[in-house]
Amino acid sequence: MFGLILMDYWWVVIPGVLLGLYAQFKVSSTYNYYARVAAGSGLTGAQAARAILDNAGLHDVPIVPTLGHLTDHYDPIRRQLVLSEENYSGRSIAGVAVAAHEAGHALQHQAAYAPLNLRMAIVPITNFATKAYLGVLLLGYLTGAMKIALPIVIVAFTVIAFFQLVTLPVEFDASARAKRCLENMGLVTRQESGHVASVLNAAALTYVAALVSSLLTLLQLVMMARERQ
Repeated sequence: MFGLILMDYWWVVIPGVLLGLYAQFKVSSTYNYYARVAAGSGLTGAQAARAILDNAGLHDVPIVPTLGHLTDHYDPIRRQLVLSEENYSGRSIAGVAVAAHEAGHALQHQAAYAPLNLRMAIVPITNFATKAYLGVLLLGYLTGAMKIALPIVIVAFTVIAFFQLVTLPVEFDASARAKRCLENMGLVTRQESGHVASVLNAAALTYVAALVSSLLTLLQLVMMARERQ
């Protein structure tokens, strides 16, 4: 339904859609490849993350497994690392890379990294905007009040795009911290550090694609609103 409503200027969002598809393909193919490459250290993702956390004095941050594929994340509320089972117990380059990246978020939290704190602060309003914009847009379409609905939707999408913009430095910095820790602590070899970078760079592309897609959709909404003035 959202796509049907936004038929105007559909060509604006095509680059974002294509980039998003490429990003998903890239992260999937890269992760799947390195998930089959064993880490020379023999460490599981959980063990690598534990070593990084302990080295930073974060002995009280637990690491727990969860179901799903690439469901790995750091929970700043519970202050715990959550790793998908394949990365928690797997001994692959991909598993170590992803686990180290999530440990990087814990290091950010410990250091009071400003972009992470900002992202945490705007999560509630972003969740609200994400849930509200489609309902407002649909209501405007059904009632013929698009001229009123579009400015509200534009504000909501601006919030979403801003959240994704803030997310970029958070994700890139977590990956940089992960790579430094893995190398400095001797958890990967020099050759393996290149493989780790390949995994994390592919994952970062998905965040870039999400931001570009949101910005292009926002541009489409603005063009529609101007047309109806």
